[in-house]
Amino acid sequence: MITVEQISKSFKDTPILNNVSFEINKGDFVGVMGPSGSGKSTLLYSISQMDSISGGRVLFEGRNLSEMKEKELSDIRLRKMGFVFQNAQMLKNLSVLDNIILPGLVAKKEPAVVIRRRASNLMKKMGIEGLEARDVREVSGGQLQRASICRAMINHPAILFMDEPTGALNSAATDQILAILEDLNREGMTIMIVTHEPRVAARAKKVLYIQDGQIAACREFKTGAEKERELDEWLRGF
Repeated sequence: MITVEQISKSFKDTPILNNVSFEINKGDFVGVMGPSGSGKSTLLYSISQMDSISGGRVLFEGRNLSEMKEKELSDIRLRKMGFVFQNAQMLKNLSVLDNIILPGLVAKKEPAVVIRRRASNLMKKMGIEGLEARDVREVSGGQLQRASICRAMINHPAILFMDEPTGALNSAATDQILAILEDLNREGMTIMIVTHEPRVAARAKKVLYIQDGQIAACREFKTGAEKERELDEWLRGF
């Protein structure tokens, strides 16, 4: 689905990413870890072309994103990619439901009635049905993050990009979000998640460890009760 070929990123002559290469296949669940300032979030933004790269190229479904103009990139991000961030970034003047359906209305892939029906189904799936008319300031952080996942899913994206989606949540809400992500991945959704939490990365099938702007290591983990322990042991090597 995505091929990253020797991408580099610098800011004011300071290198942030340095010749990074890897692939994301359809149905992957990729975790990205590394120390603060290592380039984790920059990697996510570079792959999705929310941030331009200094060198290399990113192929998405065989198309070179690095050569596209911003209008075409914006359309691909809207229609083919979903984004979930640490802070839900909802519009405060819209209800929970209106925030969720907004990308669908902008994309115009489906009639409004279909988009609303899909939003209702997603909210039920995420366990937040009944909150449609609520102001975004009237719901909990966990509920708001589940709503942001609904929003990210509204246009049937090929991949979900997630940047520290549980960073502002308590343990119970984090567990709920992680269970949802595992369910989505089992259903075929491709996910790339940036996190500093081993318990979050342990839900991924493959973990990339970024250090000094490069992939220091990549490892696939088998599912099971020992997965988090194996990940902890692996991380001690860095």
